[in-house]
Amino acid sequence: MELNHKYVSGISKYKYLLFVLVVSTAFFCGCSVQYRFTGATTQGLKTVSVQYFQNRAPVVQPGLSQYITDAIIDKCKAQTNLKYTTSTGDANFEGEISDYNTRPLTVAADAQAASNRFTISVRVKYTNSFDPELSFDQTFSRYEDYSSSLDLSAVEKDLSDKIVEMIVEDIFNQAFVNWK
Repeated sequence: MELNHKYVSGISKYKYLLFVLVVSTAFFCGCSVQYRFTGATTQGLKTVSVQYFQNRAPVVQPGLSQYITDAIIDKCKAQTNLKYTTSTGDANFEGEISDYNTRPLTVAADAQAASNRFTISVRVKYTNSFDPELSFDQTFSRYEDYSSSLDLSAVEKDLSDKIVEMIVEDIFNQAFVNWK
C-alpha cells in the first residue's frame, strides 16, 4: 500500500498505519450492536405466563406435565425479553398433554415389528392480549422412531427429552416467530 507522504508528514509509514488501526479499533469497539437470532417478535407484550399443562393422555407419564410446563417457561425466559408472571400475562400459554403413545411402525418379514414410533402430543391455547389475531388453539405433535429390539423403558427418557424439545420449539415459533 502506497502512502502519500504529504499526508503522513514526517512520521513513518508504520506509525501511521498503527495510528489508523488504533483509531479504527477504538471507533468500532465504542459502537455497540446487538443481534438476536431467535426471530422472536414480542411487540407490545410485557409479560408472559404459562399455566400448568395437565396430562390428559391415555397413558400418564409422571413428571411430564411439569417438564413441559417448565420447558416452555425456560424457552420464553431465554429467548424473549418478556417478564415471567404467575398471573395471566400479556402472552399466556395453557393446555394439556393429549397423547403419549408408542406403536409399531414397520413390520419385518416374520410379521414382527421392526421399529416403533413413540409420539407425544400437546394441545396449546396461546393468548396474545396485544394482538388477538396471533392467538391460537392448536395441537403440536412430534415423534421419534426406535428399534423394536429395544424396550421402551430403556429409551423413553432420551426420546421424551428430544420430543419435548421439538414440541416446545414449535410452540415458541408459532407464538413469537412470525415469518410472513
